[in-house]
Amino acid sequence: MGRLFVVHLEGKIYSCKHCRTPLALSEDIVSKSFHSRHGKAYLFSKVVNVSVGEKEDRPMLTGMHTVADIFCVGCGSIVGWTYETAHEKSQKYKEGKSVLERFKVSGPDGSNYWVSHETHVGGSDADDA
Repeated sequence: MGRLFVVHLEGKIYSCKHCRTPLALSEDIVSKSFHSRHGKAYLFSKVVNVSVGEKEDRPMLTGMHTVADIFCVGCGSIVGWTYETAHEKSQKYKEGKSVLERFKVSGPDGSNYWVSHETHVGGSDADDA
């Protein structure tokens, strides 16, 4: 495997709940109204220390999107997904942005988030961004 280089962040940081690798800054949150299979999720304009999986078309609550899962570079856990292409004109603002699932990250205060009872069973996406 080669040498692992991790980008360090300063400020209010969201990190991988398994290995504490920093993933995003609170100031880069675009929307907190996203949902995933595990509950709430946040849309970020920028994430770091992730590797990107294969692109796939995925039906979501707001239509068809081409997305790729994102993985923590520290431990390899799936932490969310990134939007490659939005097929609906109204959803184009998501392109190039990434979603981190709250269940899979620790918040800026060090808290872990757990599965809520409001979990959606179907595809994952925003209700109102």
